Amino acid sequence: MGENIYFEPRHVPVFAEEVLFWLMQQKPDVILDCTVGYGGHAEILLKNSDSATRLIGLDRDPQAIAFSRERLMEFGGRVILRKGNYRDLKSHLAEMGIQKVGGVLFDLGVSSPQLEDPARGFSFRQEGPLDMRMDQTIGVTAAELVNSCQEHELADIVFQYGEERYSRRIARAIVRARTRSPIETTGALASVIAEAVPPMYRHGRIHCATRTFQALRIAVNCELEGLEPSLRDAADLLAPGGRMCAISFHSLEDRIVKHTLRSLAEGADARLSLLTKKPILPTELEFHANPRARSAKLRVAERVPERMVS
Repeated sequence: MGENIYFEPRHVPVFAEEVLFWLMQQKPDVILDCTVGYGGHAEILLKNSDSATRLIGLDRDPQAIAFSRERLMEFGGRVILRKGNYRDLKSHLAEMGIQKVGGVLFDLGVSSPQLEDPARGFSFRQEGPLDMRMDQTIGVTAAELVNSCQEHELADIVFQYGEERYSRRIARAIVRARTRSPIETTGALASVIAEAVPPMYRHGRIHCATRTFQALRIAVNCELEGLEPSLRDAADLLAPGGRMCAISFHSLEDRIVKHTLRSLAEGADARLSLLTKKPILPTELEFHANPRARSAKLRVAERVPERMVS
């Protein structure tokens, strides 16, 4: 995957070397990081690119933007960071007068710093308020969902977004528990889930609350609704030869990425060429170094030359 690549030991992002390999081959003048997060990929890309390369970073999490602004300060005017959702990527670039970019990165899901902060409420492993919002200044919290949705609505959320086979039992237990007192913390919800599922399920390969927490996070942040149109918008913005990398962490995300990229690469009007026929999976070395990479998948596509577009 190339040589002389710089890696920062702190907060090493998933597929760092692969993203560098695929995005930097074409020496893009502008890179759009649609989910800049805490700046892991952005820092590595900037350190391994030409001094003229600029990076536009978007993220809906104001804490992440503040952290990345500090982390990437050394790159000065090469970096533009904006608080915003990747759903609005076209309007953000239009406001900056940028019509085309040479590379696009989507690193989907929740970041390690978010998971590890008890105040964010993303993880059942630490006690904290049941929040789960990427942007804590707006929107409905997970606690509000859990304590207000009807039982069938909760069951649908947990089944559709968590692919949880015990969704109905969990929803029933949540409704029963909240009649006694509101469920307001991560620990309280995890306990309700553990009591609702069969004993053997509590000691499975993954924690019995994992799928429910994932489902609530996706619902709170409306993560899946805007993914397909955003991928299509990103394809529109790619200059000929420009590349898009999309990293997903669960089957629902990956399914959308897979089908969207495939549809953009088919037919006489194909805009993309798939560079990865099957997703790239983490190496055993990366998995051991970064357990978060366990379920990660990377797909890459390239914008076809304009002469090939009818």
